[in-house]
Amino acid sequence: MSGLKHSGFYKLKFFITPEEFKDVLKLFEQQQAQFSHTNYARTKHDHAQVYEAYEKFYQYFITQEKPDYYPFFVYSISFSAGNESSGLFARNESIRFPYREQWAEDELPYIMFSLPKGFQIDLEDEKGKYYIYEDIREHQPLTYTFFNAVASNIKQITTPLRFLAHTADGLQEQKPPVRISKNAVNDMMNSWIFKKYKLVMNNR
Repeated sequence: MSGLKHSGFYKLKFFITPEEFKDVLKLFEQQQAQFSHTNYARTKHDHAQVYEAYEKFYQYFITQEKPDYYPFFVYSISFSAGNESSGLFARNESIRFPYREQWAEDELPYIMFSLPKGFQIDLEDEKGKYYIYEDIREHQPLTYTFFNAVASNIKQITTPLRFLAHTADGLQEQKPPVRISKNAVNDMMNSWIFKKYKLVMNNR
């Protein structure tokens, strides 16, 4: 069981405007973080390209007419904190919500930053080589501190996303584990997806 003890990820799920995301990117710039696509070639993007990719992702969901492309925002992010070399992942995911008798065919967006909770330790005994995961907070405290700093920065400008969706029983509040900024709320309220499904924003 010790191998599973520190499995899983620290996660932050959010939706903020590109301008707000630019401030988050500054934190990564300070760490000289490298953004790479998770494709075979591991294509690297500079921070301007990362910002453009986020802007394209964001615009898809807040325009008044549904665009004819679907955006992806998926990166593995590597950086150094002190003498620690580490990384986290960023990827777009989506929130399902009901529409009358079934799930809506479209979904609401968010970005997830995730940091592994476990730090791999390679070991060897008479049976051969194996590894265990130990707490990343003990082995890479600066990495964990940086992830927390990014999370705190985003949490300061966001609140939990709350919206009303049409179910078979009438309007029902949805409470996904996603945070959204006030500016993103204002943009989202006028978007094609909110109009199409008659969603009602409930953020205060």
